[in-house]
Amino acid sequence: MFERELAVANELAEEAGRIGMSFFRGTFDVREKVDKTPVTEADLAIEKMVRRALKERFPGDAVLGEEGGSEGASARRWIVDPIDGTRNFADGVQVWGTLIALAVDGVPVVGVVNAPALGERYEAVRGSGARMNGEPIHVSRADRVERAFVLHAELADWIEGPYAPAYLDLLKAARRERGFGDFWGHMLVARGSADVMLEPELATWDWAALWVIVEEAGGRVTTFEGERLAHGSSVLTTNGVLHDELLGRLTHAAREAELRAQDARDG
Repeated sequence: MFERELAVANELAEEAGRIGMSFFRGTFDVREKVDKTPVTEADLAIEKMVRRALKERFPGDAVLGEEGGSEGASARRWIVDPIDGTRNFADGVQVWGTLIALAVDGVPVVGVVNAPALGERYEAVRGSGARMNGEPIHVSRADRVERAFVLHAELADWIEGPYAPAYLDLLKAARRERGFGDFWGHMLVARGSADVMLEPELATWDWAALWVIVEEAGGRVTTFEGERLAHGSSVLTTNGVLHDELLGRLTHAAREAELRAQDARDG
């Protein structure tokens, strides 16, 4: 099931890679959007290509893209991030990629992540496993935080807020930690190179393709509260074995923060 959709997603990811690499480390326009995030000529060119191709191949399907918003109404919706890691792309750092997913009734069933500057392509279909460059991938077996390699997004996201104590405790306890943000941290978990990836807020186009790939690799993906992902929600990606422990740590930290805030309000 969804073999044609996966083939098309891979075809579009390949073309997106060609477009992206034609701009990468060259001269191109970068502007700031209303939300203060950057967008480049390459972002716009890739999403335009993907939208046009999807309209030709699957005319009844809806499309949601980071740059062009939502188009169409259907139980089947393609979700596109033309360049995840735009800041890296603009700075000449090779950790960037195109994310393409198909969701049916709101659940991603196909996911493709193409990172041409890294030479890495990840793909998955629900019920069929996950692959990197055509080879099966699986999450790690690390069974406690002291054995875990923990990845996280930008440090500024973590030094304040309700999860800061849990985050700092986690980093102290972990075997190793690094700030590999964007799609790559989640893919490192999927392929077993890392064990945990945390991000406090991601849009649908940031997590849709990652979700199906990680779960098909044997991992688990939820919000910090253990709920299903939503637009703008937090994202906790793990090898599955560590998931409940991480949820417990995050839930406890949020509860303690709320109690402190309540005490402050009560004077």
